[in-house]
Amino acid sequence: MRRQKGFTYMIALFMVATLSVVSLRAMERTLTKDRREREAELLYVGQAYRQAIQVYYQNSPGTAKKYPPDLQSLLQDARTTSLQRPLRKLYRDPITSSLNWGIVSSADGGVMGVYSLSTQQPIKVSGFPVTLFGFTGAKSYQQWQFVYQPS
Repeated sequence: MRRQKGFTYMIALFMVATLSVVSLRAMERTLTKDRREREAELLYVGQAYRQAIQVYYQNSPGTAKKYPPDLQSLLQDARTTSLQRPLRKLYRDPITSSLNWGIVSSADGGVMGVYSLSTQQPIKVSGFPVTLFGFTGAKSYQQWQFVYQPS
């Protein structure tokens, strides 16, 4: 009987191992890219909520300024004679894909800000704009709180 060397079998095993490692790296990059995109969307949506709360607060009739009682109030502000829409729609939380947001309440019970309910650690930990400087070094997305406070 002739002795078999198994050289072709070893090359096939090496190719399978190499393809597995390359596929794993590509999947990791794809998942990281997707998560970075969801983080960027969270920053956009959070600032949209913050700006809508600011518009609602500043357009309060009279001298007593009030925060919206809930997020639904940002869709249609009927406190004045002209209808205003500080926010066109309620956005989903890009991280949890849910319409549920954490609410930062004001002293009078109104909504002064929102935050994601995700406990995941963010990829982005620095390089935020001045208005979001408090996000630097956050341990979870819950610490990214988009709050409007009048100056």
